Amino acid sequence: STLQTPMMSGANAIHGVVVVGAFAIAAEANNWLLYILVFFAALFAAINVSGGYTVTDRMLGMFDRKPSDKKEADK
Repeated sequence: STLQTPMMSGANAIHGVVVVGAFAIAAEANNWLLYILVFFAALFAAINVSGGYTVTDRMLGMFDRKPSDKKEADK
């Protein structure tokens, strides 16, 4: 779990930069085609970031002990 967390956080940070880049390009867009492309770029990058955090949370949850395991370990 200690190796997976920094790797996934790094990947999420990279995709966070993609979202910021899409917003920067949106500020310079001047026709409808660019607006549509920027919208989809920002949408897919945001989905990727939130999905990365969800997967990381689930993977880290796999390393948690179940309450019954904790009781047996304390004996």
